[in-house]
Amino acid sequence: MNPELQLQPPPPSPSDPPGALFLVLGYLRLRELLSFQRVCRSLRDAVAGDPLLWRRISVDRPLGARLHDEALLRMASRSGGMLASLALLDCPRITDGALLRIARDNPGLTQLYVPGCTSLTVDGVVRVVRWLAEHKGNLERLQIYGVRNIRREHLDILNSFLQKTDEQRVPHPFFYGSWQSLPYDGEGRPIDVDVCPKCRNIALVFDCTREDCRTMKNRWTECKGCFFCIARCEDCGACINYEEVGEETCSHLLCLDCWLQLPKCNMCNRPYCNRHGQERFATTAGSSIGFICEECVLIP
Repeated sequence: MNPELQLQPPPPSPSDPPGALFLVLGYLRLRELLSFQRVCRSLRDAVAGDPLLWRRISVDRPLGARLHDEALLRMASRSGGMLASLALLDCPRITDGALLRIARDNPGLTQLYVPGCTSLTVDGVVRVVRWLAEHKGNLERLQIYGVRNIRREHLDILNSFLQKTDEQRVPHPFFYGSWQSLPYDGEGRPIDVDVCPKCRNIALVFDCTREDCRTMKNRWTECKGCFFCIARCEDCGACINYEEVGEETCSHLLCLDCWLQLPKCNMCNRPYCNRHGQERFATTAGSSIGFICEECVLIP
């Protein structure tokens, strides 16, 4: 046998992953983490047995549509009672009972995001927040947009129980933009929803991003409101005058300034908003050579 071959270390077993893989586990999103634990037994044990990997659980689309109470409780139990942040975006199968059980098992919870969880009730959310407050919890941030039948009295109760930091006690403007991501930037707000000054409903209430609106106090007040009361540009979040709305290929509104800057369809001269444009151009050659929108493609 060649002596050089005898000096080489034996090849790793096919069932043993490289050691570097264990170092990246803490940087993986939930979907990737769940996929990793299915690779082999050693990765499965490493993922399931490290409570630090489960201190922050964030579930978004498309996993949220399939997540049920039992699966969520199993994931939360892996934190060993140290769960600090629970973010559930559009998880319609999660119920009040599961949320309360997680709160009782993890009294140190500081962030709770449940936007679009339609099976949750506002009374159930109030019970969770009340329980955490009564057991010396430190819940600082709450997102409940999409939970039905929120009234002003519910909002007052929730605000009274939340632990507000010095930053959150100072009013911050809240701009339309990244609220559909999870978790979106709450701009220092302890709770995402508020009373709309226009319709008096409980909703996401946005401030205007226009410089001239911010420098005019009266105009600033006129521009503040929920999306149903104040139309806003999908890209910049500014209030929109319907006389200057640009015609676009998607269903979102665009102000004239943003409309002029976006690439246009080669046939109808209409743009996509940035979000829809990124989704489309990610699977095409891109917008540098122009594009044809979906409506024009269907024209015979």
